[in-house]
Amino acid sequence: MRQDISAFQSCRLSPLESEIDQLIACFGSKMATLLQLLKETGIRLGEAVRIKWQDIDFQSGVIRITPEKGSNPRVLKLSGKLLQMLNNIRRNAETGNVFPSKSCIEAYYYRKRKQIAAKLCNPRLLQISFHTFRHWKATMEYAKTKDILHVMKILGHKSIQNTLVYTQLIDFKSDEYVCKTAENAREASKLVEGGFEYVCTTPEGIMLFRKRK
Repeated sequence: MRQDISAFQSCRLSPLESEIDQLIACFGSKMATLLQLLKETGIRLGEAVRIKWQDIDFQSGVIRITPEKGSNPRVLKLSGKLLQMLNNIRRNAETGNVFPSKSCIEAYYYRKRKQIAAKLCNPRLLQISFHTFRHWKATMEYAKTKDILHVMKILGHKSIQNTLVYTQLIDFKSDEYVCKTAENAREASKLVEGGFEYVCTTPEGIMLFRKRK
């Protein structure tokens, strides 16, 4: 999980949704489907390449995510657009996997991304890594809900501390907060004295506080 945090900390670009959509549109069907999946769900690339066709329930419109080590399994809703994209890609009967190996995907993505950035004259696209999609999803969900536990569930984190790393690095244009945690009454008292307001207590017993910037 530390690797997940480090990857996020190095991913400081907050791309526009239009830039993400432009990038997706320039790829072939299978890669475009993968990127749309990352955008909609915020799953890691390592989780995406483990997905098998049996993990997708087209009737209910959901996907079951088998987690990487240190994360929680989860079932996530997919849009009609993404379900159609998945239906249109060729299936690998031998492996049952929806997508190719991680190494193949990475090599192709970074090569093609360079070509797309040059074609669209937008160097910002060169900064959009696979983890940027996870960053973007976390940003959008927290901006929309202001619910740290909701974001924690989507990302599959077992510890609220890992999710807080995301919210602390997000630069909102409005309704900006600094988030802090307390594990005991003494720490909580100090935060209250410092102007922080209590938000909730996680199932792990960690108290969450926030203060406007």
